[in-house]
Amino acid sequence: MQGKQLRKLEAELWKAADQLRANSKLTASEYSMPVLGLIFLRHAFNRFDSVRQVIEKDLPVHPERGVRPVTKTDFHQKNALFLPEKARFDYLVALPESEDIGEAIDNAMKLIEDDYDTLKGVLPKNYSIFSRDLLRELLRIFNKEVLQKADGDLFGKIYEYFLNKFAMTGAQEGGEFFTPMSLVQTIVNIIQPDHGIVFDPACGSAGMFVQTGYFIEQEGLQPADKVTFYGQEKAELNTKLSKMNMAVHGLEGNIQEGNTFYEDKHNLVGGCNFVMANPPFNVDGVDKNKDAVKKDPRLLYNRDENGKVTRLLPKNDNANYLWIQYFYGYLKPTGRAGFVMASSASDAGHSEKEIREKLVRTGAVDVMMAIGNNFFYTRSLPCTLWFFDRSKELLPSPLEPVPIHREEGSGVRSKETVLMLDARKIYRKVTSKVNDFSPEQLQNLICIVDLYRGNSGKFESTVKGYLDTSVSLSKETATATAQLQQQLKEIIKLLDNFFSDLKNLNGFPAGTLIREGDFEEQLVYGLQNELVASVNQSSFTNEQIEKIARLAHNLRKPQDKLLKLLFDAVAQATKEYQLNKNKSWKELNLKEQLDQLKALQQQLSGNPDEEEPGLLHETEYFYKQAHWLTSRFPEGVYTDVEGLCKVVTQKEIEAKDWSLSPGRYVGVSLSEVEDLDYEERLNEIHIELEGLNEEAVALAKTISENYKELAI
Repeated sequence: MQGKQLRKLEAELWKAADQLRANSKLTASEYSMPVLGLIFLRHAFNRFDSVRQVIEKDLPVHPERGVRPVTKTDFHQKNALFLPEKARFDYLVALPESEDIGEAIDNAMKLIEDDYDTLKGVLPKNYSIFSRDLLRELLRIFNKEVLQKADGDLFGKIYEYFLNKFAMTGAQEGGEFFTPMSLVQTIVNIIQPDHGIVFDPACGSAGMFVQTGYFIEQEGLQPADKVTFYGQEKAELNTKLSKMNMAVHGLEGNIQEGNTFYEDKHNLVGGCNFVMANPPFNVDGVDKNKDAVKKDPRLLYNRDENGKVTRLLPKNDNANYLWIQYFYGYLKPTGRAGFVMASSASDAGHSEKEIREKLVRTGAVDVMMAIGNNFFYTRSLPCTLWFFDRSKELLPSPLEPVPIHREEGSGVRSKETVLMLDARKIYRKVTSKVNDFSPEQLQNLICIVDLYRGNSGKFESTVKGYLDTSVSLSKETATATAQLQQQLKEIIKLLDNFFSDLKNLNGFPAGTLIREGDFEEQLVYGLQNELVASVNQSSFTNEQIEKIARLAHNLRKPQDKLLKLLFDAVAQATKEYQLNKNKSWKELNLKEQLDQLKALQQQLSGNPDEEEPGLLHETEYFYKQAHWLTSRFPEGVYTDVEGLCKVVTQKEIEAKDWSLSPGRYVGVSLSEVEDLDYEERLNEIHIELEGLNEEAVALAKTISENYKELAI
């Protein structure tokens, strides 16, 4: 689902859900769970229904007993909840008016809890307090066709939207519990949690665990066979959310409620293979006089000459460097960690600098990635992703300066190095206030990290995948282009013949209907023919793919201009000369042919109303993604790239006061202007303008309402 469609759906769902608050005396924190409970049921049923179809295809058939019935075990093996009939969304929607719908929803939640111990006491069961009409309306809205067909990713975005809205209405403290999908996927793909113990000490809604499950499934494996999830969360509501989110994705884990600053519920110090988290930034008020904090074994320490151990407590009232130490302290000697942190922590001074220096000297700091503004719904400021890899501590320290370019397979990592990656200018604008990574941008960043680690396989397969996709799309593009050209020529010939026969009609000048577009017509035909000819071959070199991508780019605007000239000319002539009353004109059956032409145009140029890119854009886009990688790493091995990435040594870090801010090392790209995609930038400006217009309308409405109140 594209951005505009998603925003429309989210707004509609929120408006409906907000009726719970408007029609009850509940606070935001009290009505948030019933709403999320309905989303849970909808999502759980979608997954149940899709998995059931897969299971039923492969069920064994007995000669006498027939097809074996579906069992709960079948669903467990597919990482999905088995839903009793009365807990299924379609059952609830179909209940007759005479039934108590609130009681039925409460019972559905109870039935699910009875089947799954991890959900006991977790699901909301207070629906009977709402009116039956209101609940039926909510069920109807959550039963829309678009939601019936929605997959996990869409529901993840809807969850994200609702969690954010509840945060803004006071249901949560700043939306701490939800990490944007892009950042979770980045963390998971860089630390690659594929075995052992996976821990999130600030697990929120368990997004890290869900993405880990997807990551393992993509490898053709079952998460339950490979990893064990442990989580800790301070707030009771968030703890319930995490259990619901995991259950709906068929995952099991040990989630405990507890304040991570004072409690370590799982006793996992030094025992985790992977640690992932998005902790609350810049928390103040932690009581550092408590023994649980002063003597916390998760913290780094200094040992004096008498052997006395002193834990490293940051002196300022800021918990960032408590969290950072926790993540290191939980790791096994070969463990990896990835976490989100306020950008200010990368350069913090005084006691925090001492802690940072000690961490760098261990050799575990592996990758630092700067992220730009607006990746969070509730925070507009940039952040930084930190990555630890304790196995790097075991690598040898080179005697010579670390080269920025080594033979394939050797990488450039050592105990002394850190990869600084500045991704602040890499983003996709979703709305005027929210950015994320496109799937391709995410893959490109992962490729850079893999090259740094000496793994070229990901880079090679990604580039090949982009080029193969571009070639495949170019074939579709060529077919649609040839069809459009043929349709266009037929319509123009038809119109020329018609107006030549009516040259004396009301003084209408013969043959001038679209002849203002003669130049564009010949230009478009030439580009179309060249594109079709370039695609009509059995194999493609990189140079040929580049040429096709360039032709796709060059064709789009003149082709759209020519078609607009045609459509406008037909509309103008029809109106001016009242052609709809002309029998010969009606016999042309032009509308059907113009509709076919418009359909081909949308296929090639996209549908701006639905934010759907066309074949011409996509053909060019995937080539450009391959070019983005190969132009920066032409030999398929790591090399420093000005303004993007640099491998630095501990000596270089020490020279910059132990700063771990990527921007201080990578420099500024001299080719930035050359690389600027003006069309993409115009699209961003359009999204920003749409956002400003929406804000202006909302502001005008508020002012109007306030004025009415004052007038009264």
